Amino acid sequence: MPRKFDRLLTLAAAFPLVLLLLLVSTLLFALPAHAQEVTSCQARNLLPDEKANNPKGYAELEAIAKAIPNGDHIFWKVEKPGHEPSWLLGTMHITDPRVTAMPPAARDAFADADSVVLESDEILDPKKAAIALFSKAEYSTFVDGTTLTALLSPEDLATVNAALKPKGLSVEGLNRMKPWLVASVLSLPSCEVSRKNKGALFLDMKLAVQARKAGKEVLGVETLAEQFDAMNKVPLERHIKSLVGAAKSVDKINDAIETMINLYLEGQIGMIMPALGMLGAEVEGSSEFEKLMILDRNRIMADRGAVLLDRGNVFMAVGALHLPGEGGVIELLRKRGFTVTPVS
Repeated sequence: MPRKFDRLLTLAAAFPLVLLLLLVSTLLFALPAHAQEVTSCQARNLLPDEKANNPKGYAELEAIAKAIPNGDHIFWKVEKPGHEPSWLLGTMHITDPRVTAMPPAARDAFADADSVVLESDEILDPKKAAIALFSKAEYSTFVDGTTLTALLSPEDLATVNAALKPKGLSVEGLNRMKPWLVASVLSLPSCEVSRKNKGALFLDMKLAVQARKAGKEVLGVETLAEQFDAMNKVPLERHIKSLVGAAKSVDKINDAIETMINLYLEGQIGMIMPALGMLGAEVEGSSEFEKLMILDRNRIMADRGAVLLDRGNVFMAVGALHLPGEGGVIELLRKRGFTVTPVS
């Protein structure tokens, strides 16, 4: 069984949607045609084998996941006295049709909602999204003369180039691009690229488009600039380690994401990070990334989301890994006076 995944994959489900969305939009042209042909990921869920071969370790994993508050559902009812009930859905920012279908209860709540709240409503405007990415050169590129070839050791440079070659890319050709963006290229399965190229929408984008067509108000709890600012604050050395790790594990990305998808569909979002850790993910040392990209953003989502949820009959959807835990959006909303209960 593959035992090594990069820490970037561990947090992939919580990445701001716009990062991967823009990545596909801006770099898709650089990928060879054969990389865009496969729409079905050839992948397997790694947990059944782990359960069979390592029952003690799997039991420990289940105990860890069970101890994480609010980690066993992706769909929640949000209530406050004097207000119509609202709804909260944890999403995965991918086009996999199993994910974009949503649970029946979520589909019904979405159809009946007056307004829809997403991480960012700016994703509906590709031009605005592109402007946000390139509004500050330092979001996507080095502006001080730094280059990837200078930051990577000869061995790591060869590793990253070997991983990029099948995509028709090279470090030299992307030399001034920020490492998180190159790592995202490597961490995006070819089937995702292919589905996007054929018009498939990420779940969050699908919700935004359908809501707009239905005449619903579409709102956001973050701006794209805030998402890029958060990513830009992650220390450079962490980005470099993630890039090299992504290159080393590029052939395992499909299995990692398939494992996450299966846990998501089962509602076991609290098990995602512990599971990938058990399977060999480099989760140690990722606290800075988790703070900047998950915990800090959770507070923003809860603060701004609470104001919008006060309207009642709101359908709110954010990345699933923002929901569980003591610092998750669900607990933060409860502290702001809401009753939040799971919906099966």
